Amino acid sequence: MSKTWGGRFSGETDRRVEAFTESISIDRRLYRHDIRASQAHARMLGSVGLLTPEEAEQIVRALGDIEGVIERGEMEFSTALEDIHTHIERALIERLGDLGRKLHTGRSRNDQVVTDVKLWLREAIDAQDQSLAQLQMALLGAAEKNRELILPGYTHLQRAQPVLAAHYFLAYIEKFQRDRDRLADCRRRANLLPLGTAALAGSSLPIDRERVARELGFSGIVENSLDASSDRDFVIEYVFVLSLVALHLSGWAEEWILWATSEFGFLDLPDAYCTGSSIMPQKKNPDVLELIRGRAARVTADLQNLLMLVKGLPLAYNRDLQEDKVALFDANDIVESSLEMAALIVSQGRFRESAIREKLDRGFLDATTLMEFLVKRGVPMRSAHEAVGKLVRTSEERGCRLEDLPAEDFESVAPGSGGEVFKVLGVSNALAAFQSAGSTAPAEVNKRLEYSRRRLGT
Repeated sequence: MSKTWGGRFSGETDRRVEAFTESISIDRRLYRHDIRASQAHARMLGSVGLLTPEEAEQIVRALGDIEGVIERGEMEFSTALEDIHTHIERALIERLGDLGRKLHTGRSRNDQVVTDVKLWLREAIDAQDQSLAQLQMALLGAAEKNRELILPGYTHLQRAQPVLAAHYFLAYIEKFQRDRDRLADCRRRANLLPLGTAALAGSSLPIDRERVARELGFSGIVENSLDASSDRDFVIEYVFVLSLVALHLSGWAEEWILWATSEFGFLDLPDAYCTGSSIMPQKKNPDVLELIRGRAARVTADLQNLLMLVKGLPLAYNRDLQEDKVALFDANDIVESSLEMAALIVSQGRFRESAIREKLDRGFLDATTLMEFLVKRGVPMRSAHEAVGKLVRTSEERGCRLEDLPAEDFESVAPGSGGEVFKVLGVSNALAAFQSAGSTAPAEVNKRLEYSRRRLGT
């Protein structure tokens, strides 16, 4: 098969080189985007007189036919044709002869490939945003369903203070909202058309890049031709955002893996998203959660791959950039499937409320609220902290809760507190005492639930 660049060469390309340099095994998924960009390019060539209007429409129709061939699985892919762009152009020439050879007028594969990737990436961002929204909806549903449930909150994996389960789910809604905001920002920067900057310097032909940008839905054109073909900032930025999504998912998965253990006993995971053991018949393993956690490593590795790929590259196109799609598609596909699994597990997972309540008074979750009670009575914060620490030690020695201590123990650190102190002791009282904005106070949580409902359009 003849190359698109073969005129300079007198000998055949070594088959091993063809196998080494091909990208068709990776970039064939860009076929729709390549055809769409080529159709817009053909119409533009017709509008500026480099093609007749009839020729342009002939090319547009033939490209549509080629798209159908690919979708039906009827195109034979060959490493000799290197990439999806050459496959489509070769198929066009087979249909239209010399007219097909005119399509590449005023462009290069350098600007063609980055255009295709940008078209693909816009769709990928929109799809990931929808997946994130679906996960947020699942989290909101879980928050509503468990809005009265109190959980122990942790720092350093040690029991710290009580929080409403709804507050817990709202925390992840906020994390994933930041991810959605970052995706939107990434999309804005990616939404500039590089097509028509050609190999590196532009074209001497009277092409109309703004027309192509309008047809393809770009907000404008890349203004510097040297930058256009070498820029992969938008790819790196997208995979960076995906890395954060993956890390957020990994942290959540780790919590649920722990909470589903017998040691915690907080959660029942749905059978449909767990597996068993080939030797231990009692096992119910959280394999899906473990893979979500594990695959975050691949996504962050993809980001590192891309950062090292562009390190030290001179301006304009270098063949190194062919490798960007390996990391890009891998990170995208992992996060897409992980988000889908996460939404299903959140929707179907069930808290073991009785088990949680049974153990809720362990760990002195009301200690900080007791300290703040003393602060409100005029005790300096550091003094109050020390006093409550001593009361906790006394409770540990006696094997009881803070609320089980007699009134005189509290009088010894806060004279005149009397029975008032017991109004903030115990998990329910401690939680009810919260009042700061953004806290786990029931009124604050209700406000954020209502806000999340509005933001998510429910």
